[in-house]
Amino acid sequence: MSNIPRRTILQMVGVAGLATALPHARAADDLAAARAEGKAVFYANITAVKPIVEAFGKDTGVQGEYTRISSSKFVSTVATEARAGKLLADVVQGPLPVLELLKANGMLAPYRSPAAANYPEWTRPDDTIQLFGIEYVSYLYNTKQVQAADAPKRYEDLADAKWKGRIVMADPATHASTISWLVGLKEKVFASEGDWTNFVKALAANQPMFVASFGPTPAPIESGEKAIAISMPKYIVTKAPAPLAWGPRGGGQPLLGTPRAMALTAKAPHPAAGRAFMDYWLSEKAAGMLAKDVGEYVAAPGVYPPIDGIEQVKVLAIRDLSDTEIQKWGAEFKRIFKG
Repeated sequence: MSNIPRRTILQMVGVAGLATALPHARAADDLAAARAEGKAVFYANITAVKPIVEAFGKDTGVQGEYTRISSSKFVSTVATEARAGKLLADVVQGPLPVLELLKANGMLAPYRSPAAANYPEWTRPDDTIQLFGIEYVSYLYNTKQVQAADAPKRYEDLADAKWKGRIVMADPATHASTISWLVGLKEKVFASEGDWTNFVKALAANQPMFVASFGPTPAPIESGEKAIAISMPKYIVTKAPAPLAWGPRGGGQPLLGTPRAMALTAKAPHPAAGRAFMDYWLSEKAAGMLAKDVGEYVAAPGVYPPIDGIEQVKVLAIRDLSDTEIQKWGAEFKRIFKG
């Protein structure tokens, strides 16, 4: 931050509410331009963002409009609107591969938000895309069926035969995030490919129940139908007071997940408002709302979801697999898990 006193900067901006929202205040004329534009339109595939959008409007005087688009339709929707000259979005958010495709097609604009100046360097892969968190994956268990002392603490524990018929997971033959997660274990956790292969085969031998995506994984744990879910720890927050806990505390292994990213659109209808929205989203206040209320793992330094022990675990972004790799590994996992 510059040597100008923080109070002076806030007086220049003229919005007292931004004192808790923006770690780096914008110039007064930029905020005035955002207000003159009236609104910022946000396309995303993340849930439970309404409180942040509402807080943005209250603190800045700029209206936020949110449209949720699934990852599978994100690129086609934005591309179709852009080609027709009717793209409404000022800011887009989604998994990193989605934004990389949009950038490759010239649909994103460069912007480095001052609100992310203290974020880790890995969150800024270029001058256009900003990473703000990781959609992290772990294993959950039913606290009424499994005692904490008996719960898995390392990935290898999922291969224990005592969990046979008691695990639920997204289908590793078709679910891209699960495919990427399993490959990420090979590249970032297991000492050798042989050890990893043995783990995957032993996990398959435990005959997991398959569902379409991460979304349905908590339900069989909540009901007691299954004891273990390969799933996202954020459900401990969003499904509370369901009897859910997570396993790897004290195991010493990292959690892996897909980076979440955002950027301004190249021909944003409201560019100043779009910058204001990005600044707000990346602020400590908004990051705290994502972590506390949604259980998201955010990149803002020192901000964690209310999950016991999460601040002590290293969370790593996994590599983006190509479509060819997804198809290759999906076929291989189909053979191993269903063959």
